Amino acid sequence: MTDCIFCKIIKGEIHSTHVYRDEQVTAIRDINPAAPTHILILPNRHIDSVNMLTNEDEQLIGHLFTTAKQLAALEGIADGGYRLIMNTGADAGQTIFHVHLHLLGGAPM
Repeated sequence: MTDCIFCKIIKGEIHSTHVYRDEQVTAIRDINPAAPTHILILPNRHIDSVNMLTNEDEQLIGHLFTTAKQLAALEGIADGGYRLIMNTGADAGQTIFHVHLHLLGGAPM
């Protein structure tokens, strides 16, 4: 999508603080963090929402979660605990329609 802010970040057209990147996902720091650690893990391929996922996306979505686990360890929040959130649709609070996983931690929730 040409107007998706996350697609532009992934392509390097918009600056963000990158934490991790591989062939499937890009992880960035949230610009409005809700916790001391707040990282967004984005698939590099545009998918509007969970409602648009297909069976072929299972490996990719699993990779989002294993990436979150790795980043939690790197950020030093794995042992204390962390929260993973994926909003789907406007009523759930999804404001950018590109699937993404929130990794939050670093303080009691």
